Amino acid sequence: MAQTLNLRQIEAFKAVIEHGTVSQAAIVLGVSQPAVSKLLAHLEAETGLHLFDRVRGKLAATLHGMRLYEEIDRIFTGLRQVEQAVDSIRRDEQRTLFVGVLPALSGSSIRRVTMNFLRRHPDVRVNIQTRGSQFLADWLATRQIDVALVGSRVDNPYIDREPLFQHPLMCALPVNHELTRKRVIRPRDLDGLPFIAFGADSQTHQLVRSAFDKAGARVNVVLDANTAPTACEFVAAGLGVSLFHPLFADGFQNRLVLRRFEPEVMFHYQLCTMQASRNARLVDAFVEAAREVAAEIPRDLRRISVALSQARPTGRA
Repeated sequence: MAQTLNLRQIEAFKAVIEHGTVSQAAIVLGVSQPAVSKLLAHLEAETGLHLFDRVRGKLAATLHGMRLYEEIDRIFTGLRQVEQAVDSIRRDEQRTLFVGVLPALSGSSIRRVTMNFLRRHPDVRVNIQTRGSQFLADWLATRQIDVALVGSRVDNPYIDREPLFQHPLMCALPVNHELTRKRVIRPRDLDGLPFIAFGADSQTHQLVRSAFDKAGARVNVVLDANTAPTACEFVAAGLGVSLFHPLFADGFQNRLVLRRFEPEVMFHYQLCTMQASRNARLVDAFVEAAREVAAEIPRDLRRISVALSQARPTGRA
């Protein structure tokens, strides 16, 4: 009869996969290298699976090894969600506000909202979680977070939604790019050019692809970024061009150029809260801080657009 796997074997296996070497896994687990090797050997023996090959003196996971890791990672993710649920129950009306935010908004936008909130509530601790819209909507619905800044695809009858930060996407270019000569960029101008995209499951990416498809242009994605600062850094470095909300480019003056994109691709973010929130007063205060920042956005966008449109065009679209 096969023996029952023990947690220490699973932890050793997971640590080797995630940290790359037995020595690093041993440090993380606080045990010796021989102990980790022994745990791995027992795991292979008890599962009957060949989990690692030795390549140039290092362990490399086999196909079976990676399949097992994916299952283990899924289970550990579930355990973390249980821990978060327990924490949610414990904190109930404590002075902690859990905020979810899209990676794209994890820069200056959430900083400004949170700073406005903390100036009025310095005794409150804010915990910010960054994930995709659907994850955040699920966490909000299960009360793992109190408020969320997400994209516009959330559809849950128990979640209240308020549009924020609405603006057409703009074309971001390196300062020395030949397309800076144009005042208006169209899909055909970007056909086949190296493109910095947000993840394929993001709404921004889907809107961009739809606009290109309608124009018969090809999106040549050379990099997927999941945060606005990452996308801006690679555009500024000259790796490619991109389309994103102009708010993302704040702080990148003199490093990249924004141009109007046609056809207009409108995008807005939403502030989401749960009905009958247990941290109602703190949530209301955070929502008010978000509204104040949103009210300042049109002025900020004008400033950003002017600063990032300074490249002198030598021709017109």
